Amino acid sequence: MENVPPPAEELAILDRELVQLDARRAQLLARRTWLLAVLQPPAAPAPAARPFAAPPFAASPRAASPSEASPPGVQNLLLTLGGILLTIAAIAFTLVSWGHMGIGGRSLVLGAVTVAALAAPVALLRRGLASTAESLAGLGLVLMVLDAYALHVVALPDTGGLAYSAVASAVLAVLWAAYGLSLDGLRIPLPVAVLTAQLPLPLWALTASAGAPPLAWALLATAALDVAAALWAKTAGVRGIATTGAAVTGGWALLIGGVQSVTADSALDAVAPAVLLVAAAGVALCAALRSPSAAAPSSAAAGFATIAGIGGVARAAVPEGWSVLGYLLCAVGLLGLVRVGVPRRLQPGLISAAGVVHAIAALWTLPLVALTLAGPLTGLDDIWSGTPADARGALGAQLPESGLTAAPLVLLILAAALTAASRRPLTEPPSASGPGPEHSARPGGAPRVGGSPAPRRDRRAAGLTAALALAWAGLFVVPPALDLGYTATVTVHLLLTAAALLLTVRPVRDTAVVALACALSGAVSVAVLSLATRPATFSVLGTLTVALAVSAAVSRAGRTVQAILACAATGFMTALVGALAAAAGLPPHQVAPAILAVPAAVALIAARLGRHPVALPMECTGAGAGLLAVALASGDRPTLALVLALGGVIAAGTAVRAERRPAAGYVAAVLFVLATWVRLAASDVSVPEAYTLPVTVPALAVGLLRRRRDPQASSWTAYGPGLAATLLPSLVAAWGDEHWLRPLLLGVAALGVTLAGARLRLQALLVLGGSVLALDALHELAPYVVQVVGALPRWLPPALAGLLLLAVGATYEQRLRDARRLRDALGRMH
Repeated sequence: MENVPPPAEELAILDRELVQLDARRAQLLARRTWLLAVLQPPAAPAPAARPFAAPPFAASPRAASPSEASPPGVQNLLLTLGGILLTIAAIAFTLVSWGHMGIGGRSLVLGAVTVAALAAPVALLRRGLASTAESLAGLGLVLMVLDAYALHVVALPDTGGLAYSAVASAVLAVLWAAYGLSLDGLRIPLPVAVLTAQLPLPLWALTASAGAPPLAWALLATAALDVAAALWAKTAGVRGIATTGAAVTGGWALLIGGVQSVTADSALDAVAPAVLLVAAAGVALCAALRSPSAAAPSSAAAGFATIAGIGGVARAAVPEGWSVLGYLLCAVGLLGLVRVGVPRRLQPGLISAAGVVHAIAALWTLPLVALTLAGPLTGLDDIWSGTPADARGALGAQLPESGLTAAPLVLLILAAALTAASRRPLTEPPSASGPGPEHSARPGGAPRVGGSPAPRRDRRAAGLTAALALAWAGLFVVPPALDLGYTATVTVHLLLTAAALLLTVRPVRDTAVVALACALSGAVSVAVLSLATRPATFSVLGTLTVALAVSAAVSRAGRTVQAILACAATGFMTALVGALAAAAGLPPHQVAPAILAVPAAVALIAARLGRHPVALPMECTGAGAGLLAVALASGDRPTLALVLALGGVIAAGTAVRAERRPAAGYVAAVLFVLATWVRLAASDVSVPEAYTLPVTVPALAVGLLRRRRDPQASSWTAYGPGLAATLLPSLVAAWGDEHWLRPLLLGVAALGVTLAGARLRLQALLVLGGSVLALDALHELAPYVVQVVGALPRWLPPALAGLLLLAVGATYEQRLRDARRLRDALGRMH
């Protein structure tokens, strides 16, 4: 039911609500007014009253918007469009309507229009109309091109096109340059004149007429003129076009000269390209000396041109394969010239050019060095096949005949150059902010020359490191380069490896890493090379093992280098033991127990070292040797079981040390179990308990010790894994076993485990034992249950199920309390 108030009372209620709504509306309007005042920008001061001013409402909404195009921009656009249209009209008149007029009319029209277009900018510049003057000047330049075309068609039709174009472009460039110089206010004529000046000499060279210069020299002369224009020009536009033209024409000339130099068949034929390249270098050096901004690229181009020219003559004069040496010597000579005395501005570019040539020479030798180092790997199929005839046959690689003899000289020259540069830097980078600290006075009064000491030391260390690597590589390729005998090759390589080890042990200025890399690569290469004969194998592997072990013991290059040397010594000792066993005629599976001598020796040495950082890497390498032994013994099960057992003994001995006990102990247990299983498999034992009991018994013993030491430890942690290792596989086997003995023994064992768990209040024993016992009993009773169920009437199983459900429902609360008590009892067990 709803109680409707009388009309008078309802009217009073509505009046009160309307008053509240009015008050709320007034509050919101006031708030809105304040917010608008806050957000509105301050009003600009009103302009002074002007007579005949337009009323405010007469202004357009777009009147206050900024202009989308400025008046000068609109003017330039209109002038440009007008100039383009006039140019198109002039071209159309010249090409289409030319034939409708006589010779006098044609000359008069074009001449008058051209003169008017070129003269108009003079008056326009006086009146300050520079943009209009620029447009008409551009039109006049186009008309001059049309005049030249008309002159060729009408007056000189028999003149060659290239020759006439060369003369016309030269005349136009001179006239436009004079026109631009006479009118300083115009910006178009001078850049167009410089751009047109790129054509005369190359076009003249392309005519191939008598007296015409070669194209390369024409391009070089054009580049020289561009350099002069760029140096003397006052405007940025002229300088930019001249610089670009110099780069294009000069680069094209250098390319032509370089190709001619490389393809020259004799030294005499290479002289002409060399003169061209040297002349181009002179032009580039002039540009570098006069222009600080172009000093670096110009001097670099000069350096490349000089090396290419002189080196090309040397290339043509020396036999094939020695050309790289010729170019490298030119680069070394350029560096010597820089040392003698070259303006500081030129040094960075020249040094960069020489450095690039040095780098290219080093890259050229890289394949030869790689083939020398890795070549012995191709002969692994013919181990102990006899002494090779020479070094190249011993390396087994297809070493190229060309350049092989020059490679050692190239590498040694590179090493010498880097050594000299690291000891006495050619130049120091100038400071970007003035003299800087390198020129500030020291407390003692002597100025400090050069940059910061730390960067200089870093550069010197890098130079010495690279020099060491190059010198070692150069000496390493000497035997195949000179085609020495096999014994000499092995001896030289072994001595170089020993020298690298010596530098690793006693490094000079942070060269330990590079010396170590050289030593290890040389050791692997000479070790594989020594596999050609048995005496060489034993001698080299023994020498390397001793040398690496001694180096690891006395090294002062840091723990990491020491550990690497120790690991390498372990690896070569493994190879030596394997070689001795193979020499005795033992099959691979019998070599495996001998290999285990290496991890055993490593374990003894590591025990002596204790917690030394080198111990762990050595032990890991020894473990790798153990894995190799396992792989070798995998073909024979009894030997494999023996190897696993011996490995377990070594691991157990390692576990005696406190710092290795956890990991080594687990490894020993696993190895012993694997050894047992392999031995059983070798004896054709298929009973699962034979495999699981060797795991269960030690596991339970360890669990018992754990519980004695920590009574609060869970029984699942202490006994669970050991019991499950035997009970679960035996249960699976019992369910598939048709005989009675296995289920009986399993049931007895599970009953004993269950009783022990109940007696000792251990949860793991009680649960595992009871579960296995119940499942085992179910397996034994299953046939009889099936027979009983088959003999019962069809209605009896549903009736029994119904009675069971009724009984459970009637005693549901009691069953829940029993389940909770059972859960709590199990929870209180350990």
